[in-house]
Amino acid sequence: MAARKSDTKLYVIDTNVLIHDPAAILNFEEHQVVIPMTVLEELDKLKMGKASIATDCREAIRQIDRIIGDASPTEIAKGIPIERPDGDYQGHFSILLDTFQTPSRALPDDLNDNKIINSLVTLQEKYPNRETILITKDINMRLKARGCGVGAQDYQNDQLLSDVSLLETGYHHVDGSFWETQEQVETFHDETGTYHRIPLNQLPEDMIINRFITDDKGFIGKVHQIGEEAALIKDFPKEQLMQASAWGLKPRDTAQAMALNLLLDPDIHLVTLSGQAGSGKTILALAAAIEMTVATGQFRRIIATRSTRGLDEDIGFLPGTEAEKMEPWLGAITDNLEALHCDDENATSSVDYILQKVPLQFKSLNYIRGRSFQHSLILIDECQNLTPHQMKTIITRAGAGSKVICLGNLAQIDTPYLNPISSGLTYLIERFKHFPHGGTIHLQGSPRSELAEYAESHL
Repeated sequence: MAARKSDTKLYVIDTNVLIHDPAAILNFEEHQVVIPMTVLEELDKLKMGKASIATDCREAIRQIDRIIGDASPTEIAKGIPIERPDGDYQGHFSILLDTFQTPSRALPDDLNDNKIINSLVTLQEKYPNRETILITKDINMRLKARGCGVGAQDYQNDQLLSDVSLLETGYHHVDGSFWETQEQVETFHDETGTYHRIPLNQLPEDMIINRFITDDKGFIGKVHQIGEEAALIKDFPKEQLMQASAWGLKPRDTAQAMALNLLLDPDIHLVTLSGQAGSGKTILALAAAIEMTVATGQFRRIIATRSTRGLDEDIGFLPGTEAEKMEPWLGAITDNLEALHCDDENATSSVDYILQKVPLQFKSLNYIRGRSFQHSLILIDECQNLTPHQMKTIITRAGAGSKVICLGNLAQIDTPYLNPISSGLTYLIERFKHFPHGGTIHLQGSPRSELAEYAESHL
């Protein structure tokens, strides 16, 4: 009779998981976490430099060192109890030495991935009563491991959704008339506007603060407060929303109008705009940023940055300031500045004037770590290429009186080990949807041009 499988599993962690989340070792509860020696060597090679990947590697190495402490080699091979933040111990951690005999189902040892898989095959043969699972964000490595008879999974601890279609859009659309679905409504007015108090059982499930409600008859409301039994909805006349402007820019559709409302709201500290190419994310954010910095003086400066794989490398030793080196990466910002002033008599002079007048600073993500920006509007473009850990690092830079605007398109992820579900943009939207000073809007359509809209849907 076959031996009963143990309830505790052996989770073998790949390098890309520790780069994605340096604290991944702590997220496997009562099971045993195993780090192959090859992974430690890869972390060692990648830990040098100022790139964000090097910072994550160093953080992962510090986590491993903290767990190991002064344990003996025998204890490390057997498994060290993992101390939790509350002082309790749960699960074990060990380092897998590549000293096993070559397994019968071996892959060539010329690649590090193959060395790790070979170690797993031998580990599985050594502990047949324990389930051995490789955790890696590399799809091809998972396929190779399964081909060798080893279980393999993606790292899912920070994946809050099973399908990206479930992602919060920022508004709920009611077919027909919203008011025909209501039986009991209490309406009142004050100096800030018109409000409706509606029982929760008459509203869609899981309502959240700052989510909009729209219908086919032109009603637009925003959830202002949620009580135990009723929600307070602020009424926004559609004409009023559509006539709102920032630095001369007016919204083209309802979604853009709702986005502009969140951008200009002084009580909203975090705005996330997602949507396809050309839906107006950058130009709306930039117009609102200039309006709140120059016209109303709400912020002292605009700090613009973006996630680009090239930015994760060093920005180079050639002559030039950080702003000059960043300018090619932030072409989207200057392109939209030109679009905002395209009707001016001399658009180039207008853009130059704005760049001189507006305290607009281009920053590399590498140099944002460890800083604190007070009374600043922080504009982060291409957020879909950030990991959840990197997103946390950047959002926590916001100091007193600052506002963060995150822009991204989940259909254009350029980072090898990220997908729409594991992207930091998805993680941010889901984690902050209950934040009373945050809001998100998913922009629809492609108003950039008829050509762009056709290409988006047909290519």
